[in-house]
Formats: sequence, C-alpha cells, structure tokens
Amino acid sequence: MRSLNEFDCRLKIKEMKVALNRNVLNLIVGSFLLIACSSNSSEISNPTDPLAKDYWYDGKAEIASYKLEQARYGEIHKGEAVMIFVTEQFSKKSWTKADNPTDDDIPVMKLNFTKKFNTGIYPYSMMLSTFFPFENGKNAIKVSASMQEWCGHTYMELKNKKQFEVRIDSYFEGESEKDLKLDETHLEDDFWTIIRLNPDNLPVGKAKVIPSFFYVQLSHEDLKAYDCELSKKPNGDLTAYQFTYPDLDRSMTITYETNFPHKIMSWEETYYSGWGDNRQKLRTKAVLNQCIREDYWNKNSVSDSTYRRRLGLD
Repeated sequence: MRSLNEFDCRLKIKEMKVALNRNVLNLIVGSFLLIACSSNSSEISNPTDPLAKDYWYDGKAEIASYKLEQARYGEIHKGEAVMIFVTEQFSKKSWTKADNPTDDDIPVMKLNFTKKFNTGIYPYSMMLSTFFPFENGKNAIKVSASMQEWCGHTYMELKNKKQFEVRIDSYFEGESEKDLKLDETHLEDDFWTIIRLNPDNLPVGKAKVIPSFFYVQLSHEDLKAYDCELSKKPNGDLTAYQFTYPDLDRSMTITYETNFPHKIMSWEETYYSGWGDNRQKLRTKAVLNQCIREDYWNKNSVSDSTYRRRLGLD
C-alpha cells in the first residue's frame, strides 16, 4: 500500500505541474491577446456593435427589395430598388475585393445599391457600391456609382487616400474626365452602412457632407461638401434619420429599425426635379418589400430564379 501511495503522490505532483504549466501558458496567451486587442481597439474610433459580427459573418448576404417611386423630369416614376449588404475582404493594393487575401486586407461591409425605373420609353439603371471598414465607422475606403440610360452613361469613383480622390467620367458635356481631390468629410452614401453596423455613430447637428452620388448624377450638381443639418428621432420600434442641405434645397429621411439588426424600412428624398416649366419639388419614396439572407453568388442557375419571386422582383 505504501508504494502505491507514493505512486499516487508522484502522479498527483505530475498532474499539478501539467496543470500549472497549462495555466501559465493560458495566462501568457491571454495577456498577449489582451495587449493585442487593446492595441487594436485604440486604432478604432467607432467600434462596431458586437452583435453585428455574429449576424454579418454567417456566410450569407442580406438582400432587401423596395418598392420605389423615383422623381425624374418633374414626374414620379415607379420602379424597384435593391440593397445588398455583405462582408468581404478588401485589398488596398488593387482597390478591389481581395480574391487572394493577405494580412494587409481590410474587412469591409459592402453595400451594392441598385435602382431601376422607366422614364417614358426608356429605362434608367443605377448602381452604387460602397466599401466600409467593418471595425471603423469613419468613412468608406471606396465609393463608386454608375448610371445608364438611353442618352448615355456616367461613372464616378472615390478612393479614400490621404484625401478623397475622385474620378468622374460621363457622357454629358462638361462632366467627363474630371479628377478631383476633396478634403475628408462625411459621405452621405456611408449613412446606410453606419445605420446597419452601429447607428450611434451617425453624425448629428451641423456638418459638411458630400451628397449621394445618385443625387449628384441625376441633378448634375458639383460633387463637393455642402452644409448639412442632421438629426435622429426615435419613435418606438423605428428611428428616423433626417438631414437637410439648405444650399441644395434637398432633404432626406431614412427610417430604420431602432433595435438590431437595424433594417432599413423606408426612405424619402425631397428636391427639385425637372427643368423649365416642368421643374417642381417632388418626393422620391421607397418602402421595404421583401428581405432574405442568402449566398446569392451561388444562386446563378435558371432554377434559382425563384429567389427573385421571393424578393418580389419578378
């Protein structure tokens, strides 16, 4: 019995040593991670809501369709809008999605926002893409927008470097082959993504804001920062984010779910539309129709067209 007790004692001591070594290792690793996280968080001016990480990194995109009433040429035209939010890695070396990810890539929330509507005999097709850092809600890394209609098409692209570097190419005289450098400020096209990630980071009060690329393309206004007045008005389950550009005589209200995941339920945009006798102040409206979460990039066969019916697009 004595030798057995000594064996048990030696075994116990060995187990205690292993446990002690494991605890020391965990302490070292934990300290390292704490330092790393603390160092990283010091670089994040606007941390994302923790709930967002679990929701947005599930391997799917959120696709939302909207019933659209678009102001154009002094009239209201019915159409459809779609917002697609999805996370991916962005390469600042190529300024595109990172197909071959490296440690230098930036996790982003990508928004692809489309509008389609007809004006009489001919159609309009518009698309906006923004790439917003998932862990830093200050400004998008890149914004691009295009507009196609039977008269011609335009393309605008902003890259967030030391300044905003903007390239504009257009069918319309006086707008093509422009290269601009703008001081970094708020981008209206970022507001959609800020709402989805953490609406507490939305600017309020008075600020300089670069208007939506969609608006600039339709109105042919100069792309620059304008004075803007911004406010948030919670009302139970919904919150209205309102902003007005006095110099443009334009206002916008985005209504979203107050609680996570802060789905965008509707928006209204009021400004002058048309020229000459047809010019009048009109209101563009969009209301949520359907919303699904799917890996749409894998849904490209003929049989997958049923998803369009689920979204109310066919």
